[in-house]
Amino acid sequence: MRTPSGIECRFFYGNYFRGKSQEECRLIGKTPPPLNWTADLCKTCPVPGIIRANACPNLNLVAKVRRTIFFLPRRVQVSAFCTKSKQSVPEPEIGCGQCHPLPFDPREIES
Repeated sequence: MRTPSGIECRFFYGNYFRGKSQEECRLIGKTPPPLNWTADLCKTCPVPGIIRANACPNLNLVAKVRRTIFFLPRRVQVSAFCTKSKQSVPEPEIGCGQCHPLPFDPREIES
């Protein structure tokens, strides 16, 4: 579904039927304030970009709302885990490297 910022995200849910205005992020869930989800977080959320870059079904994403310093705006922090290789994924856009290996080594082309 399209987020309020105009980006397609499978975790965003909006119910606008018959005048309702219910919006939620099903990845973050319902957390108590001040670290709860609000629609303004969709503008800077990295999850839609991760989903576009890596469509691996074995990649599980976990997102939390974080504020690094007291006066800075809140941001979505994402961590990933691969269920096939049973390890955390440091770069979710690329993946773990075991589910979808590259067909060649890019360094071989340069030689």
